[in-house]
Amino acid sequence: MTAELTGTIELTGYTDRFSVAPGEPIRFMVSTDSPEYETTLVRLIHGDENPDGPGFKEEPVDAAINGRRRGRRQIARSGSYALVEQSAPLNQLDSFTLQAWIYPTTPDKGETQGVLSRRSAEGTGFSLAVGAEGALELWFGAPGGGLGAEAGARISAGRALTAREWYFVAAAFDAETGTLRLYQAPLREWPSDSSSRVVMERRLPAHLSGRGDGPLVMAATGVGAAGAGRMAAEGLYNGKIDGPRVFRRALEADEIERLRRGVPPEEVAASDLVAAWDFAAVPSSARVVDRGPHALHGVAINMPARAVSGHNWTASEHDFKHAPEQYGAIHFHEDDLEDAGWEHDFELVASERLRSGVYAARLTGGGQEDHIPFIVRPPRGSANASILYLMPTMTYVAYANDRMDAAQEHLAGLSPEQIRWDPRDLYLAERPEFAMSFYDRHSDGSGCCYSSYLRPIVNLRPKYRHLLTGHPRLLGEDLYLVDWLEEKGFGYDVATDHDLHNEGQELLARYRVMLTGTHPEYWTTPMLTALEAYLAGGGRLIYLGGNGFYWVTSVDAERPHIAEVRRGLSGTRAWNSMPGECYHSTTGELGGLWRHRGKGPNRLTGIGFTAQGWGDPAPGYTRKAGSFDERAAFIFDGIAADETIGDFGLVFGGAAGDELDRVDYGLGTPPHTLVLASSGPHGPSILPVIEDYLQVNSGLMNNPSATVRADMVYFETPNNGAVFSVGSICWCGSLSHNGYDNNVSRVTENALKAFANADELPPSGGS
Repeated sequence: MTAELTGTIELTGYTDRFSVAPGEPIRFMVSTDSPEYETTLVRLIHGDENPDGPGFKEEPVDAAINGRRRGRRQIARSGSYALVEQSAPLNQLDSFTLQAWIYPTTPDKGETQGVLSRRSAEGTGFSLAVGAEGALELWFGAPGGGLGAEAGARISAGRALTAREWYFVAAAFDAETGTLRLYQAPLREWPSDSSSRVVMERRLPAHLSGRGDGPLVMAATGVGAAGAGRMAAEGLYNGKIDGPRVFRRALEADEIERLRRGVPPEEVAASDLVAAWDFAAVPSSARVVDRGPHALHGVAINMPARAVSGHNWTASEHDFKHAPEQYGAIHFHEDDLEDAGWEHDFELVASERLRSGVYAARLTGGGQEDHIPFIVRPPRGSANASILYLMPTMTYVAYANDRMDAAQEHLAGLSPEQIRWDPRDLYLAERPEFAMSFYDRHSDGSGCCYSSYLRPIVNLRPKYRHLLTGHPRLLGEDLYLVDWLEEKGFGYDVATDHDLHNEGQELLARYRVMLTGTHPEYWTTPMLTALEAYLAGGGRLIYLGGNGFYWVTSVDAERPHIAEVRRGLSGTRAWNSMPGECYHSTTGELGGLWRHRGKGPNRLTGIGFTAQGWGDPAPGYTRKAGSFDERAAFIFDGIAADETIGDFGLVFGGAAGDELDRVDYGLGTPPHTLVLASSGPHGPSILPVIEDYLQVNSGLMNNPSATVRADMVYFETPNNGAVFSVGSICWCGSLSHNGYDNNVSRVTENALKAFANADELPPSGGS
């Protein structure tokens, strides 16, 4: 393996889009410690360096981007917050009242975490914050000093907040008298808890004031310039904030008590209200709406979680659209990232000469190498072949910078194998600012429900070997099929999930057959709708993977680089959504499994997710009665009746491994589906998925389950369409065995030739 991304010298980057059509530009952002590096455009063919296979294959392409470039280090700034630009109503604050509901998730972090802050370049300003000791604090700055400087002041409530509890907090400051009152009151108060509520009054130096000219920041103590017009926040807060308000005088104790009891701010002190932000408004966007008299709207930076329950959530309604007044919170995290914000280093305008395929900008410099992959799709509105290979880019986003916290715990009890770290995993561990995947939890323990491709995705590389398998996964595994298509001489186009999401049935209608990648797990509503229409209209699908069409996924309409997944409370998952937070903020739809939305994969592919495991050799498939039906004879041309299919391969040594799918008529498998072959026996590390069980018992782990298998199936669809599915992520890893002369290759070729070329498939058996 080459010395890629070992952490000694940085060399990495990303693109501003996943796919590009001829004539369109694509931009590349690069960061490196090397003073210079070389760029080469390459077409990616085979990503696995395993000596038992064909080896790594790439083809250099003549392009304007090729050549030497000057290197520079670029920095990603993670952490979410909300920003309200400076304005006259904020600038004129001498006396003030700040008020909000907060739900701190890491009050014991040992660092100051801002809630509502305002600082000027001169050092004046204030910050209502969770202090390093975990208690509510108000910090004042003074000219020439920072917040809390000797010339300023810091006042603490003195009693630590409890994690994951709602608190009413407020600070009322009278500049004329120097009087400050600080309020810290829990939503839930207990009879014997004498320390829960704090109301503190202090007399401060007369020179202090809230006046200044800086922006107002929520969930941070302040922001500063980070270069290239970017801002960097400090004092980042972990937790929810609900209903922040600002008044231009120190409210009286009874007025603050009325706010705590839920009286609207305009009924408490309408003439003195400066701003009252409503986080429930437009949760699908980055906008932060002010319902106050001055319309001091703000923007949420770095994708904090929206459509989350507020302090007044009653649990009687779980859809934020039906009770928006109970979803007035935003959940901020110190490790959120929407966009690394790097400046672009070079741009490629895709040439008309570039055939559709998988490409990369190969970077070399300082003894390091990296590939920044992208797809060249066919010209918009046209097709160059009858075969479309749909690359599962939604799944790539889902696993982007997958630190696999849950997987490490999972493997500890499932597999005797040691976790196999790729050098890129070690590099990623040094770059927490590159954020995480849907499989990870934030530093406060909450699940990561948003993922963006506008950042370096370290594990989206052709040579990357995943820690679950020690083999290529995702892009590297999907290149097995690219290599096979090239070797077999098939003409094909490549497009992405994102292309299908944007264009729908119009994209698929240009092709006679669509091929999936090895792991098309994450699908959006527009994608599923398009595939359903395609199959109903006579389209043909070859599903060459496992665990496909599984999670409800959505894309932000305003920011298409953002995908969202809410795990819900069931299914084989890395974390649970919080109660009441199972609906997507970006689209408003219910998250979780498509199976639980009534659109399970069995309806489309004949099979659905049934088992997973990574510690045992993968077996092949044994032919079943359906393979001898005349309807499927063309698939098994040249295959002996007693032949085991795929008891070989580059991933776990066989074609049926990693994650598996099976037939289930109760979940929507069409009744005329032919079960062609099934895999087995599988080892003890391959376990059934949890959603198939209503309860557990002592025998579950010890007795082989009949559901632990991959089913290969075939069925016809209306208008002379058809579906062929194999039900295993490992299938494509067997295609190149024995110089591509093997039964996995033969079965795949038989199906693809018939699907792509035959006007009429064999007579239907019941479509």
